[in-house]
Amino acid sequence: MRLAQRILPFGDAGSAGLPIAQLLRLSLFQISVGMAAVMLLGTLNRVMIVELGLSAFLVAGMIALPVLIAPFRALLGFRSDNRRSALGVRRIPYLWFGALWQFGGLAIMPFALLILGGYDRIEVPFAGEVAVALSFLMTGIGMHMTQTAGLALAADRADDATRPQVVALLYVAFLGGMLVSSLLLGWLLRDFDGVLLIRVIQGTAVATLVLNLVALWRQEALRTTTAAERAAPAPRFADAWADLTRGGTAGRLIAAVFLGTMAFTMQDVLLEPYGGEILGLSVSATTLLTASWAVGALAAFGLAAKALAGGMNATRLAARGVLSGLAAFCAVIFAAPLGSPALFFAGSLGIGFGGGLFAVATLTTAMTLPVTDIAGRGLALGVWGAAQASAQGLATAVGGGLRDGVDTLARSGALGPALDDPATGYSVVYHLEVGLLFLTLIALGPLVRRTETRPQSQPPSRIGLADFPT
Repeated sequence: MRLAQRILPFGDAGSAGLPIAQLLRLSLFQISVGMAAVMLLGTLNRVMIVELGLSAFLVAGMIALPVLIAPFRALLGFRSDNRRSALGVRRIPYLWFGALWQFGGLAIMPFALLILGGYDRIEVPFAGEVAVALSFLMTGIGMHMTQTAGLALAADRADDATRPQVVALLYVAFLGGMLVSSLLLGWLLRDFDGVLLIRVIQGTAVATLVLNLVALWRQEALRTTTAAERAAPAPRFADAWADLTRGGTAGRLIAAVFLGTMAFTMQDVLLEPYGGEILGLSVSATTLLTASWAVGALAAFGLAAKALAGGMNATRLAARGVLSGLAAFCAVIFAAPLGSPALFFAGSLGIGFGGGLFAVATLTTAMTLPVTDIAGRGLALGVWGAAQASAQGLATAVGGGLRDGVDTLARSGALGPALDDPATGYSVVYHLEVGLLFLTLIALGPLVRRTETRPQSQPPSRIGLADFPT
C-alpha cells in the first residue's frame, strides 16, 4: 500500500469517508462535464460555422448562453446544501437532474442545428434559432448543476487531510474528459454529414447519462429524517447569503475573483492571432502557446498545493499570482516592439502560472469562509463558480470586441499616425488587463487581514490542489 501510494498518482486520495474506488467512480461526472464543454465550445463551434455556414456572431451568441446562467450556480449550491427529503439525501438529486438536463439538451441539439442550417422541410420563422438556443441552455444548466453538486458532494465526503488530493483528481478527470472527447469527436466527425452529426451528438448524450448515473450510484448515505425536520420552515436564500457575506469578506472576495478572472482571460482569443499577425509566427508555433500556458498553470497548481499545505495565507498566494500576471502581460506587450517570440512565449507561460495560482488561492479562500447550517459548501462553491464563469464569458466578448473596435479606429487614422499599427488593438486589451490586475490587488488587500492562516501539522502532499479551479 505504501509503495502504491508513492508510485501511483492520487494513490493516497482515498479515505475512510471516501474510498479510492468510490472516488474514481464519482470522478466520472467530471468526464461528462468535460465532454459537454468540448461539444459546445469546440466541436459544434467549428461545425456550425464551417459545415453549416452560420454566422460567427450567431454562433458566439449560442455559445454564450451557458455562461449567462452561471450566476445561478450560487442558488443551486444553496438548494443542495439545504434540500430536505424523507431519505435525507441532498446532493444526489441535483446530480441526477443535472444529468437529465445535459442529456435532454444534447438529445435535441442535432435536430435543432439541422433546422438552423436549412435542412427543414417546413419553414417556420426563427424555429431553428429558438431550438438551438433551448438545447444550448438546457445543456448549460445541466453542466452547472452537475458540477456544483458533484464538487460539493466530494468536499462533503473527503476529510481535511485528503481533500487536496481529491480535488486534484477531479480536476485531472475534467481535463482528461476534455482531451479524450476532443480527439474522439474530431475523429468521428472527420467526414461530416447530417446523419453522422445526429449519431455523434446523441451518442454523446447517452454517454453523458450513463457516466453520471454510474458516478452518483450510492455515493451519498441515506439518513432518515423526522416529520418535524421536514415540516420546519425552509431556510431562505437571502438568509444564507447574509450569513456568507457577513463582515464584507465574501463580497470583496467575489469582486476580486470577478476582476482577476477578467484580467487573466480577456486575452484568451487574442494570443494566437497576436503571435501570428504581429510577430509572424507560424500556425504550428502559435499552437504551442496553449502548451506553454498549460505548463505554467500546472506549475502554479504544484506550488499552490505545497504552499497551502504548509499553512501559507491563501489570499497572499492569490496576490502573488496577480503579480506574476503583471510581469507576464508586460512581457507580452513588449514582445511586439522588441520583435521577440521568446519573450512572447515567456509571457504566455507567465499568464498560465499567474492565472492558475490566482484561481486555486481564491477558491481556497472561498472554501474557508465562515459557513452555517444554511450557508454550506455548496453555496460557497456556487458563488465562486458563478463569479469566475460570468467574468470569463464577459472578458472573452469584451476582449474580442475591443480589439476589433480599436483596430478599426487605428487603421482609419482616427487615433493619429503614431497608433496606425496592427498591434494597437491588441496592446489596448493587454494594457486594460494590467489595469484590471491592479484593481484586483486593491480588492485583495483587505482580505489578507480578514483571512486567517491555518497551518497544518501534516507534511505537504505529493500531488494535490487546495480546491477545484472550475
